[in-house]
Amino acid sequence: MSPMDQYLSLKQKQELALKPKMLQSLKMLALPILELESYIKQELVNNPLLELREEKDEDDIDEQSFEQPAPESNTSIEETEDTENHFETLSEAKELTEILDHWNDYHSGYDAWHGDSEADHTESLIRYEENAKEKYLEQLYPLNLPVNEIDYITDLIDSCDIYGFLPEGLDIINLARKFRIHKDRAEELHQMVLNLSPKGICARSLCECLMAQLSEDQKENRIICGIIGDQFDNLIHRRYQKIASFYGVSEDTVLAAKEQVSKLDPKPGLRILSSSASYVFPDVTLKLIDGDYVVIINDQITPNIIISPRYRKMINRGYFDKETMQFVRERINSAKFLIKSIFMRMRTLERVSLSIIKHQYDFFYLGSGQMQPLTYSVIAQDLGVSESTISRVVKHKYAETPYGIFAFKDFFTSTAGLDDDYQSISRQRVKSEIIKMIELENKKKPLSDQELVNRLKADGLNISRRIVTKYRDELGILNSHLRRR
Repeated sequence: MSPMDQYLSLKQKQELALKPKMLQSLKMLALPILELESYIKQELVNNPLLELREEKDEDDIDEQSFEQPAPESNTSIEETEDTENHFETLSEAKELTEILDHWNDYHSGYDAWHGDSEADHTESLIRYEENAKEKYLEQLYPLNLPVNEIDYITDLIDSCDIYGFLPEGLDIINLARKFRIHKDRAEELHQMVLNLSPKGICARSLCECLMAQLSEDQKENRIICGIIGDQFDNLIHRRYQKIASFYGVSEDTVLAAKEQVSKLDPKPGLRILSSSASYVFPDVTLKLIDGDYVVIINDQITPNIIISPRYRKMINRGYFDKETMQFVRERINSAKFLIKSIFMRMRTLERVSLSIIKHQYDFFYLGSGQMQPLTYSVIAQDLGVSESTISRVVKHKYAETPYGIFAFKDFFTSTAGLDDDYQSISRQRVKSEIIKMIELENKKKPLSDQELVNRLKADGLNISRRIVTKYRDELGILNSHLRRR
């Protein structure tokens, strides 16, 4: 049988194919409020049928209503068909107008309740900081290191300044002894950290930091290694001829080596240890009114939308061909789906918020400051939706509460450990306890992470040292070496 023979076979394959409109709806559900505003405005650009309502237009809207064309006698079948299409287009346009009016009325009522000044928006902005250090430490997980070695490495990184350098005088061998690590292994672990990405973190000098970033080939180059080491002072003062004479090479060779060194990062710590902050606007406001919580969706910054007066006139007159008629109807349906998706987003946000309030009763109603362990699956089962839907709602969204502004993800807290009664305890509760203990500690002899573990255990909370270190880091609290006064 030749290779050119062809075969015909049947094969069954299951796959989930989402229609473009469904993808648009899911995308809008995931967008935070500020990005939603930009997305809607872009949709207005793509749909010429819609435009923003100007204040001067409000008095003219009623005069621009849609009128049904009067039937004419002695019309042909083709003309009758065109008239029917015109009737259908008018009907759909009227329906879209009602939807838009309802949408815009909602915003008018919201503005009257909350105000719509720029100052109000600015006051609700908060800073959100992403923890790049935690992502950096994730590189250790595949190495399957013992807990004491991970704790040692974490302590090393916590001791660094914002540029990624260990403080002068810190002896990594003495530090390793606290974790029962041999001095040879301590040096190996230190070298391991220096080679994590970004390279050079936990260096004891600029030379050690830059050397860690060299490739194997560059480490074999005596000129590159030399100008990082013994000749570094000559390098920064641009004494290239002096360096060239020392190594017996041309000045061009020195400049070529200098070019490679200039591409290294002398402050790698800034990439993981400095705060990366951005401003956020709360997507919902949770207000306690007469003993119950009310969810207010903060969509007031989205624009008021109307059908373009130009297209209103075109639809009323009906002076366009079938192709144009079809285009208008497609744009009408697209606009209807846009508003429908916005309402779906609002409704889903409201339902998820109410379910969170129900499951975090102590936090919201008793003001305990403590959150119970809660997962996406619990809310998904409560609302009869998928976990992926909850994930989209939670992602990059924030809620303003009587206790401050929180990321939605803060209400979902995993189990940090067990108490003496073998009941699950949330990470938020552990964090609260850590904050209290550190606030009350002796500032001349601050509590180490192991001492925090011991105190938590004495209070009935069984938490590992690694978890305590992780939570302390997430809270932005320095280790005991750097907290000492």
